[in-house]
Amino acid sequence: MTDKSFNFVVLFIAIMTKAERTRQFIIEKAAPIFNTKGVAGTAMSDIMEATKLAKGSLYVHFENKEDLSYCTVDYIFSQLKTKISASIINKKTAKEKLFAILNFYCNSSNPAVEGGCPMLNFGMEADDTNPVILNKVNKAMEKFQEMLITIIKDGINAGEFNADWDPKKFALKAFAMIEGGIMISRISCKNDQLKTIALILKEEIKKESN
Repeated sequence: MTDKSFNFVVLFIAIMTKAERTRQFIIEKAAPIFNTKGVAGTAMSDIMEATKLAKGSLYVHFENKEDLSYCTVDYIFSQLKTKISASIINKKTAKEKLFAILNFYCNSSNPAVEGGCPMLNFGMEADDTNPVILNKVNKAMEKFQEMLITIIKDGINAGEFNADWDPKKFALKAFAMIEGGIMISRISCKNDQLKTIALILKEEIKKESN
């Protein structure tokens, strides 16, 4: 490779890296806006204000608002998964992990993602209006329940939980109760109901523990 060719490659990589950083910057700034205002309620002018970028600069990185919203939803769910994983990484037992997840989720005064629970926010908005985002929400719901199921199965195999405990039923119940509790807490502006739901689920976990 000649010096000229080498310099071109280095320059190309630098440009691509800058473009990727800018793209990621836009997604991160757009995340709380979309999650708070919804896709329909968010205008590109909102993103422009948050990023301090011109509309033309945004369209260099994203074809349109829908394209940006899809990338942002993926980013938000990825961040949520990372935070949940971090909350249980130092927990040794299955019971401790389940309790940590409940503590993580059942605190509406300090939501994991700015703007509240993205599964609730995007799921309600995308129902019958945006099949792409609805599919992303559905996959996120499934992954959350699968995580609970895996933890419970590990606990059963380790002798922590009763062998006849049904992981799938509990995972579905826990998800439905948590999401319902989040909605109630947001509407009432009180966190008491969500804390009550967490206590109910923890009591069931205790009853199934050996």
